[in-house]
Formats: sequence, C-alpha cells, structure tokens
Amino acid sequence: MQDSIQQQKVLKIVCPDVAGLITKITAICCQYKFNILKNNQFTDNKTSYFFMRAELAGCFYHQDNFFKDLDILLPIGSQYFLKDIDRRKIVILVGQEAHCLGDLLVKSAYGELDVEISAVISNHKRLSQLVHSFDVPFIFLKNEGLTRLEQEKNITDSITLYQPDYIVLAKYMRVLTPEFLRRYPNKIINIHHSLLPAFVGSRPYHQAYARGVKIIGATAHYVTNQLDAGQIIMQDAIHIDHSYSVEDMIRLGHDVEKNVLSQALNQILTHRVFLNGNRTVLL
Repeated sequence: MQDSIQQQKVLKIVCPDVAGLITKITAICCQYKFNILKNNQFTDNKTSYFFMRAELAGCFYHQDNFFKDLDILLPIGSQYFLKDIDRRKIVILVGQEAHCLGDLLVKSAYGELDVEISAVISNHKRLSQLVHSFDVPFIFLKNEGLTRLEQEKNITDSITLYQPDYIVLAKYMRVLTPEFLRRYPNKIINIHHSLLPAFVGSRPYHQAYARGVKIIGATAHYVTNQLDAGQIIMQDAIHIDHSYSVEDMIRLGHDVEKNVLSQALNQILTHRVFLNGNRTVLL
C-alpha cells in the first residue's frame, strides 16, 4: 500500500558541472516513476558548479534506493536533498518594532505565507498584545541583570521547545554571539534596513541620510559571525531625493523591509535558495 501513496517533494542538487547532467537526472527520475512538475537549473561558470531544483510527484517509498543511484550517477563532491512540501515552522525574535512581525503574523494567519509561527520571543513586552491577538505564544525574556550568554541560553531553551525549521530576526536589533549561531547553521534569517553591503550595523537610515543617497532599501540575509555579512537572499529599494528627512526614510523603509523579509522567507520555505559560497542562487 505504501508504494501507491502519491506525494510531492522538491529535489535539490548541487554538484560539479559535467556534460549530460540534466539528461541523467531526468532519466533516473523516470526510472523511479517520478513526474517532474517543474524544473529549474543554473550553472555558475566561474566555479563550474551546477544547481538544480525540481518539483517531483510520485511514490517515494524507495527513496533510499533513489539516493544510492544518485550517488553513482552524480560527480564526486555532489550534494542532494529531497525536501517535503509541507507547512514549515519558524520562531521569530523581535525587539520593539511591529511592522515586520505584524506582516508575518497576518500572512501566516491568512495563508499568504505557508508557515506556522510557533512562537515569538522578545526582550521587550511592547508587542505581546499584537502576538496574542493571533493566538501565537509570546515569550518575554529580559536582558537586565544577565550576561549575553545567560540571555542567549534562555532564548535557546525556549527555541528548543518548538523545534522550528528556521529562526527569523524581525528587527531583533541585538547581535548574536558565535556560540548561539553555531547551534543553528544556515537557519537564522535577518532583515537589515539598508542595501547591504552598504551601511552595515546600527542606524543605517541615519548613515544614508548623512551620505545623501538617492536610493534606500532593505536586505534579507543569512546570519553569520560577521555583522550583516551573511549571504544575501533578497533585496529591494525605493527612490528618494534630497527633501527626505531621516524620519521620512524610516517610514517609507518599513514597507520595503517587511516585503523583502516575507519574500525571502517564502523563497526559503519553498526550497528555492541554494548557498553558493558568499552568494545565493534562487531557483
């Protein structure tokens, strides 16, 4: 009976580029009677690496044998993943700003973003009522009187209760320690209110105003040990001019920030993001 259960999964492959890869991969999918619903691929000519994302439909009861055959088929140094298409779980860390958090709560609640928000963790109480109005657990963890490591241990303990697929920093505004980041490699996504790599760190709108920029924007990126230097997932921008104050830039920038964050999260949840050194590939 298990053989007859139809499912949909996403096949992701990263490997050294060689001739005939697509033909070989599609042939083995046909062998296992996987119907390819969608397929995208990209070859990085500078690194000679091949990236492929395929949406498959079929019976995956024998996927271990499928993996063994892929091992034989693909070049040495290949990586491949068969991802379930289901509702993913996130935990959100937030400070006092509501725009990114509120956008994610609304989109999750009304099906615009296929994600379950398991909990919201904050070092401030300000947004508790907003979170509770969506029947999502709100966890307040104070900073006062605690070292950074003690406070992060409390965060880790809370995250562990929910076992999320990803952790989203929706304007959390605190730098996380290397010890914390090592627990969640490539699992923490941040929204930064500038077009990175420009205006790293705090008060980027003030930095932008001081330089008289004519474009402001936001960047969603993976979090690494280097501040605001993780691989960029999504960016967007709007045009401004000399008449805009810092307050004008912040107000307009909020819309860009929330849109970039939700778009980037959607790309991650649908398994479209590939790491490629210091860059990302989106398929």
